[in-house]
Amino acid sequence: MSIKLENVGVAVRDLEEAIAFFTDLGLTVLGRDEISGEWADTAVGLDGNHARIAVLQTPDGTGQLEFFEYIHPDAIERDPVLPNEIGMHRVAFSVDDLDEALAIAAKHGFHPLRGVANYQDVYKLTYLRGPSDILVMLAQDLTKG
Repeated sequence: MSIKLENVGVAVRDLEEAIAFFTDLGLTVLGRDEISGEWADTAVGLDGNHARIAVLQTPDGTGQLEFFEYIHPDAIERDPVLPNEIGMHRVAFSVDDLDEALAIAAKHGFHPLRGVANYQDVYKLTYLRGPSDILVMLAQDLTKG
């Protein structure tokens, strides 16, 4: 059996905010849709499932994020996860210029949780809270360029 990762799905409060932030970081919108119907109820396991979705791709073509904003049932707010809580909680990106990526994030009102760390002069990295409190890790490989 072969297996391939297609995308990582993230429910968001505001689809347009998520698209704006991640496209400014360099991702491209591959497609948008509004989904509902029996097939969506069955696939997702929610009666009356109705959502607006967008699929974004990284510039290198290897990674995709699928964002969905629920119309029905109502989205459920929760406290933002902490880095040590069990479960999926962050999306990580390699960037060529961490300072530029942080300037883009700041333009959207998002800032590092604590600051920028240097890991053994190999990576400069940080976590920030992005749209809908998504934890986003940005890392710059200091051994390249």
